[in-house]
Amino acid sequence: MLDLLSDLWGFMKVRKKFWLAPIILIMLLLGVLIVLSQGSAVAPFIYTLF
Repeated sequence: MLDLLSDLWGFMKVRKKFWLAPIILIMLLLGVLIVLSQGSAVAPFIYTLF
């Protein structure tokens, strides 16, 4: 996992694509939110966000 992140950072640094960083961060946070909320009492409220 750490190798993937370092490769991704190297790609963004070389290609000057730093605008991808916020998009990737938001996608990761949404993925973590979905995984952690599965099967919990919070799950019905998350579906209203999307």
